[in-house]
Amino acid sequence: MRIDDTTLDRIAELARLDFSDPAARKAILADMERVLDFVEKLNEVDTTGVEPLIFMTDEEDVFRDDVAEMTVTKQEALSNAPVKDSDYFKVPRVVDKG
Repeated sequence: MRIDDTTLDRIAELARLDFSDPAARKAILADMERVLDFVEKLNEVDTTGVEPLIFMTDEEDVFRDDVAEMTVTKQEALSNAPVKDSDYFKVPRVVDKG
């Protein structure tokens, strides 16, 4: 399948991509055509009688009980912090007081 310049420009606009460089434009066009050729190849496969795959397995999700446990103490967590006080990590301010 061929992708024309109008289609490529529209895809670039929707994806907020810049293909102004001719080499990059040529490369992405070739990549997109290869992907579309692969999808077209899949259309040649006879899927008559094949049920659509909804789930990868018949297994149901098995969740473990959510149990709170203390694996790292506060002091162990703070021991590798570059800057800390007695109970907290100290980090640079990221929000202005404004």
